[in-house]
Amino acid sequence: MAVSDWQDFIEQTDERMADLRKGIPGVAQGFHEIAKSAIAKGALDSKTKELIALAIGITVRCDGCLAYHARAAAKFGASREEVAEAIGVAVYMGGGPSMIYGAEALAAFDSFQDL
Repeated sequence: MAVSDWQDFIEQTDERMADLRKGIPGVAQGFHEIAKSAIAKGALDSKTKELIALAIGITVRCDGCLAYHARAAAKFGASREEVAEAIGVAVYMGGGPSMIYGAEALAAFDSFQDL
């Protein structure tokens, strides 16, 4: 899928996720706790962890992952160059399909730069 408005994509996905959370509140709360703990600063800072998550999102071809982790990478101060290098690692690990999703990830990151 080629998303042209990443911010709108997140708004739509947030609405769908809110509906899903109502149906599976325990699972949703557990997932929230995992996400919060996984991204919390530790031996790696949160920015680095979000870059890793973005690269994984590219290799598994998850549009939602691109949107949320590109936005979070921007929030934690990642530079465009850092995002590009993370995309390079994803391409190395995932080949041609990751190159396509890498381009999508960079577009997503660019759309969140000025928030």
